[in-house]
Amino acid sequence: GDTVIDLGSGAGNDAFVVRSIVGDHGQVIGIDFAGAMLTKARENAKNLGFGNVSFLKGDIEEIPVVEETANVVISNCVLNLVPDKAKAFSEMYRVIKKGGHFCVSDIVLVGTLPDELIKEAEMYAGCIASAIQKEDYFNFIREAGFTNVEIKKTKDIILPDELLVRYLSAQALEDFRKSNTGIFSITVVGHKK
Repeated sequence: GDTVIDLGSGAGNDAFVVRSIVGDHGQVIGIDFAGAMLTKARENAKNLGFGNVSFLKGDIEEIPVVEETANVVISNCVLNLVPDKAKAFSEMYRVIKKGGHFCVSDIVLVGTLPDELIKEAEMYAGCIASAIQKEDYFNFIREAGFTNVEIKKTKDIILPDELLVRYLSAQALEDFRKSNTGIFSITVVGHKK
């Protein structure tokens, strides 16, 4: 029976999983800025016969729904690609009803990535280059107004040397390994009072 917003919904995979949880009386709204993905998601919803799943074109920094629409906002490895993360979390707070929450999976850093990795498209597509410091990420969440913020799951992301040697010199690779920079996949939840 809840209303759930999926930010960066793509072809709708996560939205359809959520639809099985909210049931026939709930609603799922997918938000994406890519026209091709929206077309695919809408086709998928139609083919599956899901009348309570819709997809809207829009930016996460300006979510195209009225305030206090959703009981829950979800996002799967998309927020780290958003340029203005503070605005994204502020928008999430705006669209969540009082007593609601968000649950997002994302990539964060502890330490510094070499410039060579940040510049590479492959790392960006893999959500690594645009990841920000874990502390900054959580500051954005708290500054938006969320409370009871907690990490539900953490997984280390290990970049294999055979990938890194494409971008880093032997010395840069050694320096990176010695830096103890951590790249983490996290699932985090925050609540709106």
